[in-house]
Amino acid sequence: MTISINDYKALSQELDPEKLQTQILTLLLKLQNVERGSLWLKRDGMYECVEALGDKSENVKGAKISAQEKSIVGWVIQNGKMTVAEAGDSRHLSSFERDFKIKSKLILCFPLHLKGLEVYGAVQVIDTSTSGEQLNQDPAYLTMLQDLVDIGSISLSNSLEFQKQRIEFAQLSRTLSSIRNNKTIVGRSQSVNKAMKLVENYGATSYPVLLYGESGTGKELFAEEIHAQSARAQKPFLTQNCSAIPENLLESELFGYVKGAFTGATTNKSGLFEAADGGTVFLDEIGDMDINLQAKLLRVLQENEIKPLGGTQTKKIDIRIISATNRNLEEDVRSGRFREDLYYRLNVLPLKLPALRERKEDIHLLTEHFLNREAAHSHMLPKQMSAEAMDAMKNYNWPGNIRELENMVKQFQAMVPGDTVTDSDLPLHIVHPGATPPPKAQPQTPPAIQEQTAAQEDFSALTWKEMEYSYIMKLLEKYRWNISRAARAADVNRSTFDSRMKKLGISKNG
Repeated sequence: MTISINDYKALSQELDPEKLQTQILTLLLKLQNVERGSLWLKRDGMYECVEALGDKSENVKGAKISAQEKSIVGWVIQNGKMTVAEAGDSRHLSSFERDFKIKSKLILCFPLHLKGLEVYGAVQVIDTSTSGEQLNQDPAYLTMLQDLVDIGSISLSNSLEFQKQRIEFAQLSRTLSSIRNNKTIVGRSQSVNKAMKLVENYGATSYPVLLYGESGTGKELFAEEIHAQSARAQKPFLTQNCSAIPENLLESELFGYVKGAFTGATTNKSGLFEAADGGTVFLDEIGDMDINLQAKLLRVLQENEIKPLGGTQTKKIDIRIISATNRNLEEDVRSGRFREDLYYRLNVLPLKLPALRERKEDIHLLTEHFLNREAAHSHMLPKQMSAEAMDAMKNYNWPGNIRELENMVKQFQAMVPGDTVTDSDLPLHIVHPGATPPPKAQPQTPPAIQEQTAAQEDFSALTWKEMEYSYIMKLLEKYRWNISRAARAADVNRSTFDSRMKKLGISKNG
Protein backbone atom coordinates (compact mmCIF):
# COMPACT_ATOMS: atom_id res chain seq x y z
CA MET A 1 0.00 0.00 0.00
CA THR A 2 1.40 3.43 -0.96
CA ILE A 3 1.46 6.63 1.08
CA SER A 4 -0.63 9.46 -0.37
CA ILE A 5 -0.45 13.22 0.14
CA ASN A 6 -3.71 12.94 2.11
CA ASP A 7 -1.95 10.72 4.65
CA TYR A 8 0.54 13.50 5.33
CA LYS A 9 -2.21 16.14 5.45
CA ALA A 10 -4.20 14.12 7.97
CA LEU A 11 -1.28 14.14 10.39
CA SER A 12 -0.53 17.83 10.06
CA GLN A 13 -4.06 19.20 10.59
CA GLU A 14 -5.15 17.59 13.89
CA LEU A 15 -4.68 19.55 17.14
CA ASP A 16 -6.19 17.12 19.63
CA PRO A 17 -3.31 14.91 20.88
CA GLU A 18 -5.56 11.95 21.72
CA LYS A 19 -7.09 11.94 18.26
CA LEU A 20 -3.68 12.43 16.66
CA GLN A 21 -2.18 9.51 18.59
CA THR A 22 -4.96 7.26 17.31
CA GLN A 23 -4.57 8.67 13.81
CA ILE A 24 -0.81 7.96 13.65
CA LEU A 25 -1.22 4.42 14.93
CA THR A 26 -4.23 3.61 12.73
CA LEU A 27 -2.45 4.85 9.63
CA LEU A 28 0.67 2.75 10.33
CA LEU A 29 -1.39 -0.39 10.93
CA LYS A 30 -3.26 0.23 7.69
CA LEU A 31 -0.07 0.80 5.70
CA GLN A 32 1.55 -2.37 7.11
CA ASN A 33 -1.64 -4.43 6.90
CA VAL A 34 -1.50 -5.56 10.56
CA GLU A 35 -3.98 -5.14 13.43
CA ARG A 36 -1.95 -4.63 16.62
CA GLY A 37 0.13 -1.65 17.67
CA SER A 38 0.84 0.84 20.42
CA LEU A 39 2.19 4.37 20.95
CA TRP A 40 4.41 5.23 23.92
CA LEU A 41 5.57 8.53 25.45
CA LYS A 42 8.48 9.20 27.80
CA ARG A 43 7.09 10.57 31.08
CA ASP A 44 8.79 10.97 34.48
CA GLY A 45 11.49 8.40 33.78
CA MET A 46 8.95 5.85 32.53
CA TYR A 47 7.60 4.84 29.14
CA GLU A 48 3.79 5.07 29.16
CA CYS A 49 1.44 3.58 26.55
CA VAL A 50 -1.01 6.35 25.61
CA GLU A 51 -2.70 4.50 22.73
CA ALA A 52 -3.09 0.86 21.74
CA LEU A 53 -5.10 -0.85 19.01
CA GLY A 54 -5.94 -4.47 18.28
CA ASP A 55 -6.73 -7.53 20.37
CA LYS A 56 -6.08 -7.06 24.13
CA SER A 57 -5.31 -3.37 23.57
CA GLU A 58 -7.18 -2.53 26.78
CA ASN A 59 -4.49 -4.47 28.68
CA VAL A 60 -1.72 -2.41 27.11
CA LYS A 61 -3.10 1.16 27.08
CA GLY A 62 -2.06 2.93 30.26
CA ALA A 63 0.75 0.46 30.97
CA LYS A 64 4.16 1.78 32.03
CA ILE A 65 7.64 0.41 31.48
CA SER A 66 10.61 1.45 33.57
CA ALA A 67 13.53 2.91 31.64
CA GLN A 68 15.69 0.31 33.41
CA GLU A 69 13.70 -2.62 31.99
CA LYS A 70 14.67 -4.19 28.69
CA SER A 71 12.07 -3.44 26.02
CA ILE A 72 11.96 -2.71 22.32
CA VAL A 73 10.21 0.59 23.03
CA GLY A 74 12.93 1.54 25.52
CA TRP A 75 15.71 0.56 23.08
CA VAL A 76 14.22 2.68 20.27
CA ILE A 77 13.75 5.72 22.54
CA GLN A 78 17.26 5.42 23.97
CA ASN A 79 18.95 4.84 20.61
CA GLY A 80 16.77 7.14 18.54
CA LYS A 81 16.40 4.82 15.57
CA MET A 82 13.93 2.39 14.03
CA THR A 83 14.23 -1.34 14.61
CA VAL A 84 12.62 -4.60 13.51
CA ALA A 85 12.63 -7.40 16.09
CA GLU A 86 11.36 -10.93 16.33
CA ALA A 87 9.41 -12.14 19.37
CA GLY A 88 12.48 -13.99 20.65
CA ASP A 89 14.62 -10.83 20.61
CA SER A 90 16.36 -10.25 23.95
CA ARG A 91 14.94 -6.71 24.00
CA HIS A 92 11.33 -7.93 23.83
CA LEU A 93 9.41 -7.60 27.12
CA SER A 94 7.42 -10.80 26.64
CA SER A 95 5.75 -10.59 30.09
CA PHE A 96 3.30 -8.12 28.57
CA GLU A 97 1.90 -10.88 26.40
CA ARG A 98 1.77 -13.60 29.05
CA ASP A 99 -2.06 -13.74 28.98
CA PHE A 100 -2.40 -13.04 25.24
CA LYS A 101 -3.81 -15.91 23.21
CA ILE A 102 -2.18 -14.50 20.06
CA LYS A 103 1.38 -13.33 20.59
CA SER A 104 3.74 -11.12 18.59
CA LYS A 105 5.79 -12.63 15.77
CA LEU A 106 7.49 -9.52 14.42
CA ILE A 107 7.69 -6.00 15.84
CA LEU A 108 8.45 -2.82 13.92
CA CYS A 109 9.15 0.21 16.12
CA PHE A 110 9.83 3.86 15.14
CA PRO A 111 11.14 6.68 17.37
CA LEU A 112 9.11 9.87 17.85
CA HIS A 113 11.43 12.84 17.38
CA LEU A 114 11.04 16.47 18.34
CA LYS A 115 12.09 19.05 15.75
CA GLY A 116 15.66 18.46 16.89
CA LEU A 117 17.20 15.08 17.65
CA GLU A 118 15.53 14.51 21.02
CA VAL A 119 13.29 11.44 21.19
CA TYR A 120 10.17 11.70 23.34
CA GLY A 121 8.41 8.44 22.48
CA ALA A 122 7.98 5.49 20.15
CA VAL A 123 5.29 3.86 18.03
CA GLN A 124 5.28 0.16 17.25
CA VAL A 125 3.28 -2.04 14.88
CA ILE A 126 3.08 -5.77 15.49
CA ASP A 127 2.69 -8.69 13.11
CA THR A 128 0.81 -11.54 14.78
CA SER A 129 0.45 -13.76 11.69
CA THR A 130 1.65 -17.36 12.03
CA SER A 131 4.55 -16.87 9.66
CA GLY A 132 5.27 -13.28 10.69
CA GLU A 133 5.44 -12.15 7.06
CA GLN A 134 2.72 -9.47 7.01
CA LEU A 135 5.08 -6.56 7.62
CA ASN A 136 6.62 -4.92 4.56
CA GLN A 137 10.32 -4.70 5.45
CA ASP A 138 11.50 -3.25 2.16
CA PRO A 139 14.14 -0.61 3.15
CA ALA A 140 12.71 2.05 0.81
CA TYR A 141 9.21 1.47 2.20
CA LEU A 142 10.44 1.65 5.79
CA THR A 143 12.20 4.92 4.98
CA MET A 144 8.93 6.35 3.66
CA LEU A 145 7.16 5.20 6.81
CA GLN A 146 9.84 6.83 8.95
CA ASP A 147 9.27 10.11 7.07
CA LEU A 148 5.55 9.77 7.76
CA VAL A 149 6.20 9.05 11.44
CA ASP A 150 8.54 12.05 11.65
CA ILE A 151 5.80 14.37 10.38
CA GLY A 152 3.29 12.80 12.76
CA SER A 153 5.85 13.02 15.56
CA ILE A 154 6.33 16.77 15.12
CA SER A 155 2.56 17.30 14.86
CA LEU A 156 2.03 15.28 18.04
CA SER A 157 4.71 17.15 19.99
CA ASN A 158 3.19 20.47 18.87
CA SER A 159 -0.26 19.19 19.83
CA LEU A 160 0.93 18.10 23.29
CA GLU A 161 2.61 21.48 23.82
CA PHE A 162 -0.55 23.26 22.65
CA GLN A 163 -2.63 21.20 25.09
CA LYS A 164 -0.20 22.00 27.92
CA GLN A 165 -0.44 25.73 27.18
CA ARG A 166 -4.23 25.49 26.94
CA ILE A 167 -4.37 23.84 30.38
CA GLU A 168 -2.08 26.51 31.83
CA PHE A 169 -4.26 29.20 30.25
CA ALA A 170 -7.39 27.56 31.70
CA GLN A 171 -5.75 27.48 35.15
CA LEU A 172 -4.78 31.15 34.85
CA SER A 173 -8.26 32.09 33.63
CA ARG A 174 -9.79 30.21 36.52
CA THR A 175 -7.52 31.96 38.99
CA LEU A 176 -8.25 35.39 37.51
CA SER A 177 -11.97 34.64 37.42
CA SER A 178 -11.86 33.54 41.04
CA ILE A 179 -10.03 36.73 42.01
CA ARG A 180 -12.42 38.85 39.98
CA ASN A 181 -15.58 37.21 41.31
CA ASN A 182 -14.10 36.61 44.74
CA LYS A 183 -15.89 33.27 44.80
CA THR A 184 -14.20 31.55 47.68
CA ILE A 185 -15.16 29.58 50.75
CA VAL A 186 -14.79 31.94 53.71
CA GLY A 187 -14.60 30.68 57.27
CA ARG A 188 -12.35 29.56 60.10
CA SER A 189 -14.89 27.79 62.26
CA GLN A 190 -14.36 24.18 63.27
CA SER A 191 -17.32 23.02 61.17
CA VAL A 192 -15.99 24.72 58.02
CA ASN A 193 -12.47 23.35 58.58
CA LYS A 194 -13.94 19.86 58.93
CA ALA A 195 -15.93 20.29 55.70
CA MET A 196 -12.84 21.57 53.85
CA LYS A 197 -10.84 18.53 54.97
CA LEU A 198 -13.52 16.30 53.46
CA VAL A 199 -13.44 18.40 50.27
CA GLU A 200 -9.72 17.70 49.98
CA ASN A 201 -10.25 13.97 50.54
CA TYR A 202 -13.18 13.77 48.13
CA GLY A 203 -11.28 15.67 45.46
CA ALA A 204 -8.79 12.81 45.28
CA THR A 205 -11.52 10.42 44.08
CA SER A 206 -14.12 10.31 41.31
CA TYR A 207 -16.93 8.88 43.44
CA PRO A 208 -20.33 10.63 43.59
CA VAL A 209 -20.73 13.21 46.36
CA LEU A 210 -24.01 14.19 48.03
CA LEU A 211 -24.07 17.59 49.72
CA TYR A 212 -26.62 18.14 52.47
CA GLY A 213 -27.57 21.46 53.98
CA GLU A 214 -30.15 24.17 54.22
CA SER A 215 -30.68 26.53 51.33
CA GLY A 216 -28.09 29.27 51.15
CA THR A 217 -25.25 27.33 52.83
CA GLY A 218 -23.03 27.39 49.72
CA LYS A 219 -23.50 23.89 48.34
CA GLU A 220 -22.60 24.86 44.77
CA LEU A 221 -19.44 26.61 45.98
CA PHE A 222 -18.35 23.46 47.83
CA ALA A 223 -19.18 21.32 44.78
CA GLU A 224 -17.02 23.53 42.59
CA GLU A 225 -14.18 23.33 45.12
CA ILE A 226 -14.33 19.50 45.07
CA HIS A 227 -14.12 19.65 41.26
CA ALA A 228 -11.21 22.14 41.43
CA GLN A 229 -9.25 19.80 43.69
CA SER A 230 -9.87 16.73 41.52
CA ALA A 231 -8.09 15.28 38.50
CA ARG A 232 -11.01 16.61 36.44
CA ALA A 233 -10.24 20.25 37.26
CA GLN A 234 -9.34 21.13 33.65
CA LYS A 235 -12.56 19.60 32.33
CA PRO A 236 -16.03 21.21 32.45
CA PHE A 237 -17.96 21.88 35.66
CA LEU A 238 -21.62 22.20 34.67
CA THR A 239 -24.62 22.77 36.92
CA GLN A 240 -28.35 22.09 36.73
CA ASN A 241 -31.05 22.89 39.27
CA CYS A 242 -33.47 19.95 39.20
CA SER A 243 -36.36 21.96 40.63
CA ALA A 244 -36.11 24.86 38.19
CA ILE A 245 -37.71 23.26 35.09
CA PRO A 246 -40.40 20.63 34.34
CA GLU A 247 -39.53 16.93 34.07
CA ASN A 248 -39.60 16.64 30.25
CA LEU A 249 -37.46 19.73 29.80
CA LEU A 250 -35.04 18.58 32.50
CA GLU A 251 -34.57 15.25 30.70
CA SER A 252 -33.71 16.96 27.41
CA GLU A 253 -31.37 19.37 29.22
CA LEU A 254 -29.48 16.53 30.86
CA PHE A 255 -29.56 13.85 28.15
CA GLY A 256 -29.97 15.94 24.97
CA TYR A 257 -32.26 14.91 22.12
CA VAL A 258 -32.23 13.82 18.52
CA LYS A 259 -33.83 15.56 15.59
CA GLY A 260 -37.58 14.85 15.51
CA ALA A 261 -37.78 13.72 19.14
CA PHE A 262 -40.56 16.24 19.72
CA THR A 263 -42.15 19.23 18.04
CA GLY A 264 -39.49 21.88 17.57
CA ALA A 265 -36.54 19.46 17.73
CA THR A 266 -35.16 20.43 14.33
CA THR A 267 -31.56 19.36 15.04
CA ASN A 268 -29.67 17.03 17.34
CA LYS A 269 -28.70 18.66 20.64
CA SER A 270 -26.14 17.44 23.16
CA GLY A 271 -27.23 17.41 26.77
CA LEU A 272 -25.42 18.51 29.90
CA PHE A 273 -24.02 15.03 30.59
CA GLU A 274 -22.41 14.77 27.17
CA ALA A 275 -21.12 18.35 27.28
CA ALA A 276 -19.44 17.66 30.63
CA ASP A 277 -17.68 14.49 29.41
CA GLY A 278 -14.48 14.09 31.40
CA GLY A 279 -15.62 16.64 33.97
CA THR A 280 -18.22 17.12 36.70
CA VAL A 281 -21.98 17.68 36.70
CA PHE A 282 -23.53 19.35 39.76
CA LEU A 283 -27.21 18.48 40.22
CA ASP A 284 -28.74 20.89 42.73
CA GLU A 285 -32.04 20.11 44.48
CA ILE A 286 -31.74 16.45 43.44
CA GLY A 287 -34.60 15.59 45.80
CA ASP A 288 -37.04 17.39 43.50
CA MET A 289 -36.20 15.20 40.48
CA ASP A 290 -39.18 13.26 39.11
CA ILE A 291 -39.21 9.55 40.03
CA ASN A 292 -39.21 8.50 36.33
CA LEU A 293 -36.15 10.60 35.56
CA GLN A 294 -34.42 9.17 38.63
CA ALA A 295 -34.38 5.77 36.91
CA LYS A 296 -32.54 7.24 33.91
CA LEU A 297 -30.03 8.98 36.17
CA LEU A 298 -29.40 5.66 37.91
CA ARG A 299 -28.39 4.14 34.57
CA VAL A 300 -25.89 6.95 34.02
CA LEU A 301 -24.27 6.13 37.36
CA GLN A 302 -24.34 2.36 36.80
CA GLU A 303 -23.39 2.08 33.14
CA ASN A 304 -21.64 5.40 32.38
CA GLU A 305 -23.84 5.83 29.34
CA ILE A 306 -26.68 8.05 28.16
CA LYS A 307 -29.41 7.79 25.56
CA PRO A 308 -30.64 11.12 24.11
CA LEU A 309 -34.38 11.80 24.16
CA GLY A 310 -35.91 10.15 21.10
CA GLY A 311 -32.70 8.29 20.29
CA THR A 312 -32.07 4.57 19.96
CA GLN A 313 -28.29 4.49 20.43
CA THR A 314 -26.48 4.90 23.75
CA LYS A 315 -23.30 6.94 24.20
CA LYS A 316 -20.52 6.22 26.67
CA ILE A 317 -19.56 9.15 28.89
CA ASP A 318 -17.10 9.77 31.71
CA ILE A 319 -18.51 12.20 34.29
CA ARG A 320 -18.51 12.67 38.03
CA ILE A 321 -21.85 13.56 39.59
CA ILE A 322 -22.04 15.80 42.63
CA SER A 323 -25.57 16.35 43.87
CA ALA A 324 -27.11 18.50 46.59
CA THR A 325 -30.33 18.64 48.53
CA ASN A 326 -31.98 20.50 51.39
CA ARG A 327 -34.51 17.69 51.80
CA ASN A 328 -34.36 14.63 54.04
CA LEU A 329 -33.72 12.05 51.34
CA GLU A 330 -33.89 9.12 53.76
CA GLU A 331 -37.44 10.14 54.61
CA ASP A 332 -38.20 10.57 50.90
CA VAL A 333 -36.89 7.03 50.28
CA ARG A 334 -39.21 5.66 52.98
CA SER A 335 -42.19 7.53 51.51
CA GLY A 336 -41.40 6.36 47.96
CA ARG A 337 -40.63 9.85 46.60
CA PHE A 338 -36.98 8.98 45.98
CA ARG A 339 -35.50 5.72 44.68
CA GLU A 340 -33.55 3.83 47.30
CA ASP A 341 -31.03 2.43 44.79
CA LEU A 342 -30.35 5.92 43.41
CA TYR A 343 -29.95 7.31 46.92
CA TYR A 344 -27.19 4.82 47.72
CA ARG A 345 -25.49 5.49 44.38
CA LEU A 346 -25.43 9.25 45.01
CA ASN A 347 -24.59 9.09 48.71
CA VAL A 348 -21.20 7.37 48.35
CA LEU A 349 -19.41 10.41 49.81
CA PRO A 350 -21.76 12.51 52.00
CA LEU A 351 -20.92 16.07 53.03
CA LYS A 352 -23.09 17.97 55.52
CA LEU A 353 -22.70 21.75 55.31
CA PRO A 354 -23.33 23.73 58.50
CA ALA A 355 -26.02 26.39 58.72
CA LEU A 356 -24.76 29.90 59.39
CA ARG A 357 -26.24 29.82 62.92
CA GLU A 358 -23.92 26.85 63.59
CA ARG A 359 -20.81 28.84 62.62
CA LYS A 360 -21.50 32.29 64.05
CA GLU A 361 -17.78 32.96 64.50
CA ASP A 362 -17.63 33.26 60.69
CA ILE A 363 -20.30 35.97 60.39
CA HIS A 364 -17.78 38.79 60.85
CA LEU A 365 -15.44 37.32 58.21
CA LEU A 366 -18.28 36.77 55.75
CA THR A 367 -19.67 40.27 56.24
CA GLU A 368 -16.27 41.86 55.60
CA HIS A 369 -15.73 39.60 52.59
CA PHE A 370 -19.05 40.61 51.00
CA LEU A 371 -18.59 44.31 51.82
CA ASN A 372 -15.14 44.34 50.15
CA ARG A 373 -16.42 42.39 47.14
CA GLU A 374 -19.45 44.64 46.55
CA ALA A 375 -17.35 47.76 47.00
CA ALA A 376 -14.88 46.50 44.37
CA HIS A 377 -17.73 45.77 41.94
CA SER A 378 -19.23 49.24 42.36
CA HIS A 379 -15.83 51.03 42.50
CA MET A 380 -16.58 52.40 45.97
CA LEU A 381 -14.91 52.19 49.35
CA PRO A 382 -16.33 49.38 51.47
CA LYS A 383 -18.65 50.40 54.26
CA GLN A 384 -17.70 49.66 57.84
CA MET A 385 -19.84 47.90 60.43
CA SER A 386 -20.26 49.51 63.85
CA ALA A 387 -19.61 47.24 66.82
CA GLU A 388 -23.30 47.35 67.80
CA ALA A 389 -24.41 46.43 64.25
CA MET A 390 -21.91 43.59 64.10
CA ASP A 391 -23.06 42.22 67.46
CA ALA A 392 -26.66 42.28 66.24
CA MET A 393 -25.64 40.44 63.06
CA LYS A 394 -23.89 37.75 65.14
CA ASN A 395 -26.90 37.28 67.40
CA TYR A 396 -29.32 36.81 64.50
CA ASN A 397 -30.03 33.22 63.39
CA TRP A 398 -29.98 33.85 59.59
CA PRO A 399 -32.68 31.40 58.40
CA GLY A 400 -31.60 32.16 54.81
CA ASN A 401 -27.98 31.41 55.76
CA ILE A 402 -25.05 32.88 53.79
CA ARG A 403 -27.25 33.92 50.88
CA GLU A 404 -29.43 36.02 53.20
CA LEU A 405 -26.32 37.62 54.69
CA GLU A 406 -24.93 38.31 51.21
CA ASN A 407 -28.16 40.03 50.11
CA MET A 408 -28.22 42.10 53.27
CA VAL A 409 -24.65 43.31 52.66
CA LYS A 410 -25.54 44.27 49.07
CA GLN A 411 -28.34 46.40 50.41
CA PHE A 412 -26.02 48.05 52.95
CA GLN A 413 -23.54 48.92 50.22
CA ALA A 414 -26.20 50.28 47.87
CA MET A 415 -28.67 51.94 50.20
CA VAL A 416 -27.15 52.96 53.54
CA PRO A 417 -25.92 56.58 53.51
CA GLY A 418 -22.51 57.35 54.94
CA ASP A 419 -19.56 55.02 55.32
CA THR A 420 -20.66 53.12 58.45
CA VAL A 421 -23.54 50.72 58.95
CA THR A 422 -25.04 51.21 62.41
CA ASP A 423 -27.66 49.21 64.26
CA SER A 424 -30.25 51.80 63.19
CA ASP A 425 -29.64 50.74 59.57
CA LEU A 426 -30.47 47.12 60.32
CA PRO A 427 -33.94 45.65 59.79
CA LEU A 428 -36.01 45.31 62.94
CA HIS A 429 -35.95 41.50 62.98
CA ILE A 430 -32.13 41.52 63.14
CA VAL A 431 -31.84 44.15 65.88
CA HIS A 432 -34.59 42.44 67.88
CA PRO A 433 -34.32 38.69 67.16
CA GLY A 434 -37.57 38.05 69.07
CA ALA A 435 -39.55 39.95 66.46
CA THR A 436 -41.43 37.91 63.85
CA PRO A 437 -38.97 37.24 61.01
CA PRO A 438 -39.93 37.97 57.42
CA PRO A 439 -40.75 35.11 55.00
CA LYS A 440 -37.53 33.18 54.32
CA ALA A 441 -37.48 33.82 50.58
CA GLN A 442 -37.80 37.60 50.78
CA PRO A 443 -34.74 39.84 51.18
CA GLN A 444 -35.45 42.73 53.53
CA THR A 445 -35.25 46.40 52.69
CA PRO A 446 -33.18 48.48 55.12
CA PRO A 447 -35.23 50.76 57.43
CA ALA A 448 -34.20 53.92 55.56
CA ILE A 449 -35.84 52.58 52.41
CA GLN A 450 -38.81 51.13 54.33
CA GLU A 451 -39.61 54.60 55.64
CA GLN A 452 -39.37 56.10 52.18
CA THR A 453 -41.56 53.48 50.53
CA ALA A 454 -44.18 53.67 53.28
CA ALA A 455 -45.31 56.97 51.86
CA GLN A 456 -45.86 55.64 48.36
CA GLU A 457 -47.49 58.80 47.08
CA ASP A 458 -44.32 60.85 47.67
CA PHE A 459 -42.07 59.51 44.91
CA SER A 460 -40.09 62.76 44.94
CA ALA A 461 -38.44 61.59 48.17
CA LEU A 462 -36.78 58.70 46.32
CA THR A 463 -33.82 58.59 43.99
CA TRP A 464 -34.37 56.81 40.67
CA LYS A 465 -32.39 53.79 41.91
CA GLU A 466 -34.38 53.64 45.15
CA MET A 467 -37.67 53.89 43.30
CA GLU A 468 -36.70 51.07 40.90
CA TYR A 469 -35.55 48.95 43.84
CA SER A 470 -38.86 49.53 45.64
CA TYR A 471 -40.89 48.79 42.50
CA ILE A 472 -39.10 45.49 41.81
CA MET A 473 -39.40 44.39 45.44
CA LYS A 474 -43.14 45.14 45.46
CA LEU A 475 -43.64 43.07 42.30
CA LEU A 476 -41.62 40.17 43.70
CA GLU A 477 -43.57 40.22 46.94
CA LYS A 478 -46.87 40.40 45.06
CA TYR A 479 -46.05 37.37 42.90
CA ARG A 480 -44.34 35.37 45.69
CA TRP A 481 -40.94 35.68 44.05
CA ASN A 482 -42.06 34.16 40.77
CA ILE A 483 -39.64 36.18 38.64
CA SER A 484 -41.28 35.30 35.31
CA ARG A 485 -44.69 36.55 36.51
CA ALA A 486 -43.13 39.68 37.99
CA ALA A 487 -41.37 40.40 34.68
CA ARG A 488 -44.64 39.98 32.76
CA ALA A 489 -46.40 42.35 35.16
CA ALA A 490 -43.61 44.89 34.58
CA ASP A 491 -44.01 44.37 30.80
CA VAL A 492 -40.33 43.56 30.27
CA ASN A 493 -38.41 40.47 29.19
CA ARG A 494 -37.38 38.01 31.91
CA SER A 495 -33.71 38.60 31.03
CA THR A 496 -34.13 42.38 31.43
CA PHE A 497 -35.85 41.92 34.78
CA ASP A 498 -33.06 39.55 35.91
CA SER A 499 -30.45 42.07 34.83
CA ARG A 500 -32.07 44.88 36.82
CA MET A 501 -32.33 42.62 39.89
CA LYS A 502 -28.63 41.80 39.70
CA LYS A 503 -27.68 45.45 39.25
CA LEU A 504 -29.69 46.38 42.34
CA GLY A 505 -28.30 43.50 44.39
CA ILE A 506 -31.61 41.63 44.62
CA SER A 507 -31.58 37.84 44.56
CA LYS A 508 -33.91 35.13 45.78
CA ASN A 509 -33.12 33.36 49.04
CA GLY A 510 -33.66 29.64 48.38
